[in-house]
Amino acid sequence: MDLKQLNYFVTIVDHRSFSKAAEKLHISQPSLSNAVKSLESELGFQILDRNTRNIELTEAGTILYKKAARLLLEMESVKKEMEDVKNIGSGEIQLGMIESVKHWIPKVILQYNDDFPNMRIKLTEVLSGNDVKNSLRNYKTHAIITNQFIQEDDIETIPLYNEKLVLVLHESNPLTNHATITFKDLVGEPFIISSEGFQTREDVLNAFEMEGVIPTIKYEIERFETALSLVREGIGISLIPENYLQALPDYALVKKCIDSPSLDRTVYLTYLKNRYVSPAIHAFINKTKLFFS
Repeated sequence: MDLKQLNYFVTIVDHRSFSKAAEKLHISQPSLSNAVKSLESELGFQILDRNTRNIELTEAGTILYKKAARLLLEMESVKKEMEDVKNIGSGEIQLGMIESVKHWIPKVILQYNDDFPNMRIKLTEVLSGNDVKNSLRNYKTHAIITNQFIQEDDIETIPLYNEKLVLVLHESNPLTNHATITFKDLVGEPFIISSEGFQTREDVLNAFEMEGVIPTIKYEIERFETALSLVREGIGISLIPENYLQALPDYALVKKCIDSPSLDRTVYLTYLKNRYVSPAIHAFINKTKLFFS
């Protein structure tokens, strides 16, 4: 049993198909089938049930798959770590983030560039909780700034700051004339909300539930930019993180605070606990922490 055989086996299971796995691995399907048969012969038991229309794992195969997938991930980790070692002081930082950090993250980068001018920084949006965990564990990102509280043994989650979700309205909306706004004032208003799987959606719905109010959800979006474009046309209202609105120049949009603790949220910095990172990457993580200390 070797890593190549295990990689073949894991790829077949992940794709639920010998043909798709063979295409992914750039080998012929007969060669892939023979490799699995050889592995089963060496192990002395069957790992794939071929008596069904779909490929299914046997009980022994399930155990082997979990172990093999973890081993292959560890091997990929070793490769990544060796690349990082080679690139100490230069190379690339892969940083995941949510939309609302776009107004302060450039300030951290500006400070960082003074010490590490040769580092490339790759910024990508990572929004849902599962995406955060998968991105870190698959070594697609070194660290992620998120509003998701990640409670996992292998992931460090550090609170950076708290922020409020604030109401955004078109200037023509009668609610802009209210001295104070409550959730009950929002009844019947066409509401714009994040799609399923986003923490902001859960935060907003929990806030409405705590206040005993049911929102009239009219539009679902994935980006706050889209929400603001809808509000700008006067066809809905939305709750948006206050940091996202810091540099809001559009006078057609009016932001209002709703006095409710349910609209407070925390932004976190997350990264893998036991992953090796170069001093240059570790320095960026520390600068981000210190920015809010």
